[in-house]
Amino acid sequence: MRRKVSAIRGTRSLAQLNFSTEARTFAKLTNVKEIATRGPITSDHLIRTKSVPAIIDPENPQRSLDEFSSAYKAYFERHTNGEQKCLDSAPRWAVWPGHGTIAFGANLTESGIVSDIAEHTVKAIQLAENLTAEGFSGGWQPVSEKHLFEAEYWVLQQAKLKSENVNQGEQKTISEFQGKIAIVSGAASGIGLACARELFAQGAVVVGLDLNPEISKIFCEPGMLGLQCDVTDQKAVIEAVAETVRQFGGIDILVLNAGTFPAGQTIEEMGEQTWSRSLEINLTAPQQLLQACVPFLKEGLDPAVVFMASRNVPAPGAGASAYSVPKAGLTQLARIAALELGKFGIRVNILHPDCVYDTGLWTPDALERSAKRYGLTVEQYKSRNILKIDVKAKEVARMVCAMSGAVFAKTTGAQIPIDGGSERVI
Repeated sequence: MRRKVSAIRGTRSLAQLNFSTEARTFAKLTNVKEIATRGPITSDHLIRTKSVPAIIDPENPQRSLDEFSSAYKAYFERHTNGEQKCLDSAPRWAVWPGHGTIAFGANLTESGIVSDIAEHTVKAIQLAENLTAEGFSGGWQPVSEKHLFEAEYWVLQQAKLKSENVNQGEQKTISEFQGKIAIVSGAASGIGLACARELFAQGAVVVGLDLNPEISKIFCEPGMLGLQCDVTDQKAVIEAVAETVRQFGGIDILVLNAGTFPAGQTIEEMGEQTWSRSLEINLTAPQQLLQACVPFLKEGLDPAVVFMASRNVPAPGAGASAYSVPKAGLTQLARIAALELGKFGIRVNILHPDCVYDTGLWTPDALERSAKRYGLTVEQYKSRNILKIDVKAKEVARMVCAMSGAVFAKTTGAQIPIDGGSERVI
């Protein structure tokens, strides 16, 4: 539904689902289609929500939205004096009979306002109808359709929205991902947190998954939702994906970042638990999260998946088989996903970072030990690549955004290094 509304409106839209007791009760009324489409509470609501909501046919939601669009255009033609320009014909909210209501908006602010108005409208309609049921005259009675049109297309009403658009104009020009919904795993720290923040800064609403219970506090801004989730727990993953869809209406970007880096051990000395745990976190968990997201990515807006692999895939090191092998498997999974999902317009690409030192993994002691092993200073060790540079988490995040956006719009199945250049890879 969200994709269809976006197409009709001509801009990406979020969808906030309301399955509260009040919304469900309203949606279950046998006459909900008749009473919900009589009109809005006030003209101020009208310019936010249009005169009526769409009524979703569970058997054919797409047709319901097409019918709403056609009906809106006919409504305009019935009342225009020839001087007005027809607004877009997409609904701003909908009633899903038996389930609840849905609010649509180009961003979280707009969908939130529409959701609030829809909630108040539902309450007002039910209160008015209850009075009729108790023997009082009246019920839910809006003004005539002609008056609704005059209010919706009144110059001063439209000026309110135009003023808001002007104020938001600068932001719109830089927000590539406005109206898009992203999931980032392993998002409480390091590369994952950097990816989440960069996607959010570029306009996306972002859901971060992490085992860390502080994730909900870390993701504290409107438009950032932190969910504690063990990505190795399939049931928890499915629920996290469902919550994302309930909150925002779908999934457009998936960043498979969660992982673990086991302590270095040779194949001979490695314990079975080390091997199994790394496979579970670094390979099986991303597969499960991708699998749970695919049905929603198929309905996404220019959907993209980014796998966080490793420079260890093309250039493995001794003593790192527990890490390198799952990452190699992850890369192969991504390549197959690109082959399978391309027909649905889903792009799948792979990013191979080398060591990213401004993350929690690289403590001062760990850096000292690693540098000493190579006979280098810490600064020399951090820049032991062709370009002699230190790659930061934010720079990895910017590459993730590029791979999720217009720059990579025609690329899938690619493996991109971000390592300063490695002689072992080149």
